[in-house]
This record gives sequence, C-alpha cells and structure tokens, in this order.
Amino acid sequence: MQQTPSSPSSVPGILVGVSTKMYLGYRDSLDWLAQLRHEVDARPALAAGRVVPFVIPSFPVLPAAVELLAGSPLLLGAQNCGWADGPWTGEVAPSMLAELGVPLVEIGHAERRRHFGEDDAMVALKTRAADDAGLTPLLCVGETGRGLPAAASDHVYAQIESAVDGDWDLAGRLVVAYEPVWAIGAAEPAGADYVSDVIRRLRDLLAAAGVPELPVIYGGSAKPGLLPTLDGVSGLFLGRFAHDPANFGRVLDEALLLADRFPA
Repeated sequence: MQQTPSSPSSVPGILVGVSTKMYLGYRDSLDWLAQLRHEVDARPALAAGRVVPFVIPSFPVLPAAVELLAGSPLLLGAQNCGWADGPWTGEVAPSMLAELGVPLVEIGHAERRRHFGEDDAMVALKTRAADDAGLTPLLCVGETGRGLPAAASDHVYAQIESAVDGDWDLAGRLVVAYEPVWAIGAAEPAGADYVSDVIRRLRDLLAAAGVPELPVIYGGSAKPGLLPTLDGVSGLFLGRFAHDPANFGRVLDEALLLADRFPA
C-alpha cells in the first residue's frame, strides 16, 4: 500500500485543487490525470510544498489514481465518504479511503446537501468519521443567496461550527472550501472584493474560536486569473475550468508567483 502523503491541513502553502465531479468517464479520467500529473511534473518548484496541488476524481478511479500519482506532489482526494463502517450499502467507508492512501475527502458539497438531503447533522457525522480515519476533511460551506459579506461570514462560520460539533480542535484539522452556492456553475466567480471581505470576516470569527490558521480556499466557478485578485485566501478549488489541464497549470503558475512574492 502506498504511504499516505502529508495532509493538506498540515502543510503550509497555497492549495490548488480540482474535482471532476461526474463529468469524465473512467478512461478519460485516467488520461486527464496523466495530463494533470504532467502539468505538475513540469513545475519542479512544487516539490518545495509552498504550493500544494490536489485532485479529486470519481470513486472508481481512485485505486488506479493512487498508482498513477505515486511519487508526485499531487495529492489525491475523494468526493465523499460514509459516516461509518458497517451495513451501509453503496457508501464508501473513510477507513477504506485511508487504506488506499487517499489523504483528503470532500464533505458537505452544496450539491450533496441539496440533491441528496445531507443536513448539518450528517455533515458532522462524516466530518468526525473522516478525521477518526486519519483523513483531512475538505469541508464545503457557503451561503445559498448573495447578500452582505457579514451575513455570509456568519452563515459559513455556523456551518463550520456545526460540522465539528463545537470541537475547535477538530476544526484545526480541516480545510475549508468556501463556495457560495449562487456562484457554483455560474459564468463568473463571485467578485474578488466580496470573497475577500467574507473570508476576512470569517477569519476574525475563527481566530476568536482559536483556529486562526485554518486553510480557507475559494471555489465557485474559480478559474485562471482569480487567485491573484483575492486577499486572505489559502488557494482555489477549481471545477470545470480545470478539466482543461492547461488551465490547472496556469493557476499553479499564479500560485507559485504568489508564493515567491510572499516568502515563508
């Protein structure tokens, strides 16, 4: 079994990730992953870990992806997990993901909340189960409608607090993906000033709870050109724009330039 890489929450740096959702078939997924690895391998500066790339393909692809990405700084994640081992037909146990060598799991995406009925209680169960299995939960949060940044940050903070059931030690082991639901699948991401304001306010709330260094990345029609315009954001969670591997490479270049501008 491949040794599990360092988890994203334990690695300082700018996070740049992408999920395929269910857009690609099995063979296309493997071809795309090979191209994504090429984009990463073509940037040896990524080995320093100041920019951390990750990829989240569909479940059936994960075993082959573990082998395909072996030795690469490109971390592998899963799109979902169950809340326990046992008699849960159709679910995937966090322990099995850990056994595969998958260090990261996406939890609470807006599509799962809306279409699969995942409420805050279920998100909390999955977050705890993933953490217990040694995985880093990538917790997806975001307001459903556009309003004021203060209301959005309060809503997102409440989602995080609920997901960890008030356990702020657990919160310190998360990566948070801030994805305004109204921006997912839109032609353009949320405005840079809006996103930066929401995350600035969120960081103040998290600092008061004792987790000032929690990684918070932005998702929601994120694409090349966005990252340099954001303030206080730990990286980007890309969607369909990075299904073109060259776009993933462009965002990696933007992240590397930012890392050089603000050395650790």
